[in-house]
Amino acid sequence: MALEEKRAWTMAGVSISAYLTYLVIVLGRADGIPLAEVPYVATLLWTVGAAVVGSIALHAVAAMGSCDEGTTKDQRDREISRFGEYTGQSFLVIGGIAVLVMAMAEVDHFWIANTICLAFFLSAVLGSVARIAAYRWGFQPW
Repeated sequence: MALEEKRAWTMAGVSISAYLTYLVIVLGRADGIPLAEVPYVATLLWTVGAAVVGSIALHAVAAMGSCDEGTTKDQRDREISRFGEYTGQSFLVIGGIAVLVMAMAEVDHFWIANTICLAFFLSAVLGSVARIAAYRWGFQPW
């Protein structure tokens, strides 16, 4: 397995784990109160921070475990990486537009923050899935 594919797997796993952890904590705090009144800021910041640190640590472990495979990227790796980035960024655009509309409608900050957070996590997962699919089932640049 190529190092870049391992990185895609770790990014997908970390992103899914972090967002599910965030959801469990925030939804667990709701317990009868409106969701928009649940304290979420610290949990959101800690979850995102832990995801960044965890992703960096797992990427380093993957790189150390792949010393015999070589760490140089070839043209195919660069094209797959670009494909994954473009695919994942579509959710950032969708999330940005949704947040813009929500801000203009003066929606509560809770919903705005959680929409953009979801867009970032979906972007990471979709980009990783696109990379994994390209490595596993082939990639044909246009």
